[in-house]
Amino acid sequence: MILTPDLDLTKGMILSTLRFKMGTVGTPKSTPKKPGGSIGTIQYLSSQGLGALELGWVRSVRISEATCESIKAAAIEYHVDLSIHGPYFINLNADKQEWPKSRKRLMDAAHFGNLAGATDVVFHPGSYFGRPANEVLNIAIPRLQDCVMELRANDNQITLRPETMGKGALLGSFEDTLLLSREIDGVEPCLDFAHLHARAGDGSMNSYAEWIKLLKTYKKELGGKAAQRIHAHLSGIEYGPKGERNHLMLNDSDFDLAGLLRALIELDCGGRILCESPEHMDEDALLIKQKMEEILQDRS
Repeated sequence: MILTPDLDLTKGMILSTLRFKMGTVGTPKSTPKKPGGSIGTIQYLSSQGLGALELGWVRSVRISEATCESIKAAAIEYHVDLSIHGPYFINLNADKQEWPKSRKRLMDAAHFGNLAGATDVVFHPGSYFGRPANEVLNIAIPRLQDCVMELRANDNQITLRPETMGKGALLGSFEDTLLLSREIDGVEPCLDFAHLHARAGDGSMNSYAEWIKLLKTYKKELGGKAAQRIHAHLSGIEYGPKGERNHLMLNDSDFDLAGLLRALIELDCGGRILCESPEHMDEDALLIKQKMEEILQDRS
């Protein structure tokens, strides 16, 4: 008689080696109307087997401390890890008149995010405005360092994560985010894999070999522990010669999902992968989770 493994046990073994929590950036359209809000989203994602949520505070930060406490309690109850996507109108390269407004947006996201139980704040780092990257980074580094120093002085341990951006005109190349992270304790990248694929506009950064090279650089520059707490965005993407155009569902794009996931597994990476596909992000988040489990099963 041939003995077959217990299916529940096998599944448990797969999940025990799944080093990433999957989730969404914002509320999926399929989330029930009630109870609604962030708490409803947390409950819904948990019911779908997803364990991470990036709250989309992308227009402004308008939330009470009491609401933050309720969100934190729900996240703990339903075992959902939280992060914040800060307002779009943050620019580390803003002029002297505009920088205080950008700074306040980032700091408000970090303050209220911390109260809501979030561990990370993702933000778009800004624009080069046609200037060389090294000149812009010389402005950005002390500004971001000052933000972290104030947060730590207020006993706020949240991690600030400049996002890799999908257009070459924007501050936020992979190298930019690595430099900001090397220079400032408390800063680590948000690796938007779709943006990294789209940025060059030529279809590159879309193979196992390219992801292996990039992730090895990440581990070398920031350390193995940082590679265990990767915070990533993922979706399909449409792009042109100047980079990103629109986000797409994964199956409607040319993104080599298997190649990326194999590289993450091969290099023993972990953390969170947040999906921001345009229509049914929860479905794509589950697709990512399923594909990673299949790859792990094939390796066992």
